[in-house]
Amino acid sequence: METQCIQEQMVFQQLGRREVIGRFDGGTISSDAGAVLLREVENRCGIVKRLSGCFRDYRDPERIEHRVEELIKQRVYAIALGYEDLNDHDRLRHDVVMGVLCEKSDPSGSDRVREQDRGKAVAGKSTLNRLELTPQGANENSRYKKIVAQGEQIDEVMVDVCIESEVQAPAEVVLDVDATDDPLYGRQEGRFFHGYYAEYCYLPLYIFWGEYLLCARLRSASADPASGVVQELERIVTKLRQAWLEDYHPGGLGILPRGDHEFLRAKREDGLCFGLGQKRAAA
Repeated sequence: METQCIQEQMVFQQLGRREVIGRFDGGTISSDAGAVLLREVENRCGIVKRLSGCFRDYRDPERIEHRVEELIKQRVYAIALGYEDLNDHDRLRHDVVMGVLCEKSDPSGSDRVREQDRGKAVAGKSTLNRLELTPQGANENSRYKKIVAQGEQIDEVMVDVCIESEVQAPAEVVLDVDATDDPLYGRQEGRFFHGYYAEYCYLPLYIFWGEYLLCARLRSASADPASGVVQELERIVTKLRQAWLEDYHPGGLGILPRGDHEFLRAKREDGLCFGLGQKRAAA
């Protein structure tokens, strides 16, 4: 029996005046075309766009080829596709799909200013490296690194996305607190050997409510797993109460932090203990 090929095509949202169509008859081929579905999600939700608004760009506007939003999208989509290393972008920048994901007017990159960049629609590893390593004190007088992340704004967006996704206030919120290892294979700043994981690593802190990530804080593995937990919980709980205090629950919003035994050591800066899992907090 002969193979029956699918003749139908899939039509996605346009890129400016260009049509974005999924077909099965060859042409420009990419192994990462599935990420176009992530672009559909982003165009509906705008989460990455809001994240890109948390950066201050001190670059000369007349010399910018890659906007901050395009750089953030490139990095986020690449990580979602499994490309964690910046070196991967030396190949990804040749992929026309990455140009589509980053909303480039010409996803083939033929309109680049420099001849050696043509055919590479998106940024290379060096540009993305400067984005990720820009210090907080950078400004328009800095030599290379001029895109500054506003950490507090990023924290706000993570919680706001969660709040806006809920149609009404929940009866209870269970905040799961945990730390895990992020292995290191070089001599990165803040590198430390962790005895439990038996490797050099970072020890990031995560706080989830169900499927919502409310906090992701990078920390050195030399820190106590409970370090900074109370401050993060106080920030998150305050925002949740402000958003939902008046909705449907006259008895208060039940908020229950939950974590392993190691988080029982968590303390506020004023020395007061915060007993995770021992007492339900009510607004």
